[in-house]
Amino acid sequence: MHMIMELEQLCAKLRISVSEVAQYIKGEFGKVQSTQIEQKELNSLVSYVDQQGEKMLVEALTDFEINASFLTEEETVERDQKDYQWIIDPLDGTTNFLYGIPFFSVSVALYYKKEALIGVVHNVMTDEQFYAIKGNGAYCNELPIHISNKDELKESLIATGFPYRNDYNSMQHASLLAHWFEHSRGIRRLGSAALDLCYTACGKFQAYYESMLNPWDIAAGALIVKEAGGVLCNYMGDTFDPFAGEVIATNKHLQSEIVSVVSRLKQ
Repeated sequence: MHMIMELEQLCAKLRISVSEVAQYIKGEFGKVQSTQIEQKELNSLVSYVDQQGEKMLVEALTDFEINASFLTEEETVERDQKDYQWIIDPLDGTTNFLYGIPFFSVSVALYYKKEALIGVVHNVMTDEQFYAIKGNGAYCNELPIHISNKDELKESLIATGFPYRNDYNSMQHASLLAHWFEHSRGIRRLGSAALDLCYTACGKFQAYYESMLNPWDIAAGALIVKEAGGVLCNYMGDTFDPFAGEVIATNKHLQSEIVSVVSRLKQ
């Protein structure tokens, strides 16, 4: 199963399925009524678009000839545990979508025993499709992408996100923002973790960090960063685990400096 050729064929099929779901979501942009929105938490919304997109993906991937379980955000399919696992976020950036802000994505990854094999992230409104296969590089719409080679924080654009739950220390996060204001090119908070990772992978951002994440937010994007030549770790600079909820993504030049600042959140 792990042969590159087999993974390439699987990735090609996955890219088509993700693209089809992206087109469905694009067609629903601006059509969702307020009565069709559910609030999961104060900062976490869901609509029929998320749920239908997920059902479309699960249905398509079930037809693939691979015995895999599903880990999905909207839980439209029962969770079980198999060696192969599809990790799906049908609409990463739901709040942007529902508020008419054109920055959201479809994210799907295939993992084998917590090892990423394939990642696909589709920017719905721009049709930028980012994808990677383990050991085979990262791409956007057929073109290879690479992490930024900038090595100075003052020339770096930093992306982040804020936790959906409200039980975190907002002042600590604010102090980090103040540091970036003073020492970096700027800070961006765009609202889709999957796209933040992909924009880091292709060099638009020089670093991205966020915590209290779910695996479906970052499973695909993390592989794309890695295959684009980037480095991933947790807030203390230790081994990255997509199931542990936090990530720093950057290049090898900036990693230690980014960690030295972000690690304050753990103190």
